[in-house]
Amino acid sequence: MAWLTFPVEDLLSKYLDSFINVWLTFVFGFLIVPAVFGVPFGIHKHYMRTLLSIFEWTSLQMELKATEKNHQLYKHYTSGIIAKVPDSTLQQEIQDLQHNADHLTLRPRFKLADVFFFCRKALESIVDDDVTKCFSAQELESWNLLTRSNYNFHYISLKLLALWVLGVLIRYGVLLPFRVTVAITGIFLFIVLSTLVGFIPCIKLRTYLSDKVHLMGYRLCVRSLTGIITYHNRENKPKNDGICVANHTTPIDGIILANDCCYSLVGQLHGGLLGMIQRAMVKSSPHIWFERAEVKDRHLVAKRLRNHVADKNKHPVLIFPEGTCVNNTSVMMFRKGSFEIGCTIYPAAIKYDPRFGDAFWNSSKFGLVGYLLRMMSSWAIVCNVWYLPPMNRKEGEDAVQFANRVKAAIAAQGGLVDLIWDAGLKRTKVKGTFKEEQQELYSKILLGDHEYQNHGSI
Repeated sequence: MAWLTFPVEDLLSKYLDSFINVWLTFVFGFLIVPAVFGVPFGIHKHYMRTLLSIFEWTSLQMELKATEKNHQLYKHYTSGIIAKVPDSTLQQEIQDLQHNADHLTLRPRFKLADVFFFCRKALESIVDDDVTKCFSAQELESWNLLTRSNYNFHYISLKLLALWVLGVLIRYGVLLPFRVTVAITGIFLFIVLSTLVGFIPCIKLRTYLSDKVHLMGYRLCVRSLTGIITYHNRENKPKNDGICVANHTTPIDGIILANDCCYSLVGQLHGGLLGMIQRAMVKSSPHIWFERAEVKDRHLVAKRLRNHVADKNKHPVLIFPEGTCVNNTSVMMFRKGSFEIGCTIYPAAIKYDPRFGDAFWNSSKFGLVGYLLRMMSSWAIVCNVWYLPPMNRKEGEDAVQFANRVKAAIAAQGGLVDLIWDAGLKRTKVKGTFKEEQQELYSKILLGDHEYQNHGSI
C-alpha cells in the first residue's frame, strides 16, 4: 500500500505550492507593491458601499423581528434616564431652589434644601458621568456583524446567523492572514531599510531616502489594517517650524497621520520589538526618544523639543496632548507642556467611523497584541483627518488658555465633545482642587463676591 501514498503526497505538494505562489503573488502584487509606491486601486469605496448595504439590511431585519416580537431594540443604557440642563449654572440652580422653598427671601443664604442640589449632581455623575463613558467603546444602534451589540437578541433569524458565520470566516480566514502577512513584511522591510539608510554619509540623500522609507513603512501598516483614510484641507499640513497636536484614540493615530506627512515622533524608549523599531527609526530620522528616568523631567523634555523645533531642517513634532486614548466621542484636557514651547501649533482632528471597526484602545481591558489582533480582524479602519489652520499663542494668553483654544478647535472640527476633565482620571482620583473650586463657588453664592473677598482677606 506504500505505492498509494506517493501520488497523494505529490498531489498535496503540488496544490500547496500552487496555493503559496498564488498567495504571495496576491499579497505582493496587490498589497505590498502598491503600498510601497503609494498607488491605490480604488476598490476601497466599493468595499465600503458593499459593507454599508449589508449593515443596512441586517438592521432592517432586526427591526422587523423586533416589531413582530413586540420588543425594543437595544439602546444606550443612559438614554432617557436623566435630563441635564447644560446651560444652567450653579448659582442659578441654587437660587431657583431657594426661591422655590421660600418666596419671601431674595438674598441667598444657606438652606437645607441646598443639599438636594449636590445630591442630584452626585447621582447624575454616578449614573452618567462625563469621564467614565469616554473610556468605553461606543455603542452602535445597528449591528456591524462584528459583535452581538444588540443584547436583547442573541438569536434573531437563521439568515442573520448564517451571515454572521460567513463574516467570521471571511475576517479570520481571509482578511486576518493577509493583513498579518503585510504587517510582518512591512515591519521587516522598515527595520532593514531604516538601518541601511542610517549608514549613508550624505545628509541630504539620507534625509530623502529616510522619508521614502518611513512613508513606505506607514503605508504598509495602514494596508495591514485596511485603513481607508480621507484627508481634508491638506494646504494646512504641518511644516518644519512647529508641533502638530491631535486628539488621541488609538496607538495607530501616529501611523494615520504619518501616512500623509513625515513627522518626528516623541515618546519613551521601549525594549523588545518596539524598541528595535524605535532604534532603527532614529538611525535615519531625528525622532525624540527618552529613557524611562528622563520622561518625568519636564525641563529636559521641553529643552529637547525647543532645540528640535528651532532646526528648520527637521520634521514637525507629533504630540498627543491628552496623554491617553479616549473613545473618539470627546476631547479631554490637553497637557500644557507642548504649548509652552513658543512655536506654531498645527492642530489635526481625527474622527473614526465605528461602523467598520472600533479603533479605541481600552488599555485596561486589552493588551497591545490583543488589541492589534482585534483591529486586524475587523472589517476596516475608516477615518477622516482634518488639518486645521496653524495657531499661535496670543499676547497675554498663558499655555493653559492656548491649549484649551486649540482643543476647542479640534473638537468643533471633528464633531467631538469638548471636556475640561483630565484624561489621567482614567487611572487616578480627582484632584482636590476641583472640589475646592466648587466649595469656593458655593461660598461666593452665599456671601456675595464682595463679602467673600473681605472674608478671605481676614
